Amino acid sequence: MISSLAYIVYQLLDIFIWVLVIQAIMSWLLAFNVLNGRNRGVFLIWNTLSRVTEPVIGPIRRRLPNFGGIDFAPLVLILVVIFVQRWLLLPLSQGQLPSLL
Repeated sequence: MISSLAYIVYQLLDIFIWVLVIQAIMSWLLAFNVLNGRNRGVFLIWNTLSRVTEPVIGPIRRRLPNFGGIDFAPLVLILVVIFVQRWLLLPLSQGQLPSLL
């Protein structure tokens, strides 16, 4: 039971990483005016991605120092998610207890 639940959470975190990557790419495209932010479809996608990621990425963004226009918060969050996947969820999905040693 735990291994199945751990596998499902692992897969959901994989999807969340892709959402973060898509949001980062979309923010670059909006910043360089490749995408029109006033387009209704673009706005809806951007708004949805922001609503999904902002509750998690906001506290990280507030704790990181200002790097002059470069936002490292998505990268930090992706690394944290990968850490949780590899050292906690992967052993649980294989029926083992996680070990940090």
